[in-house]
Amino acid sequence: METMIKIRKWGNGLGINIPATIVNGLSLKEGHYVYIKEYGNRIIIEPPSTQVSYSLTDMLDAITEDNTHHCIETGMATGNEIW
Repeated sequence: METMIKIRKWGNGLGINIPATIVNGLSLKEGHYVYIKEYGNRIIIEPPSTQVSYSLTDMLDAITEDNTHHCIETGMATGNEIW
């Protein structure tokens, strides 16, 4: 898709509004990050190829003996810590 949009002042910088058809086509969501780079006389905006969301179950399943650290003793409590 190709479209023309107007650049607007946004704080101390400039901003653009990404059309909904592009947002939906790339599955962009508020809070996602994108890469922006200058390429010759062009501006390229692209989503990272690895915007993956993990579930808690997936992350817990990935824990193994090889990728966990051992308990670190820090001594006796000296204040009002609750253990």
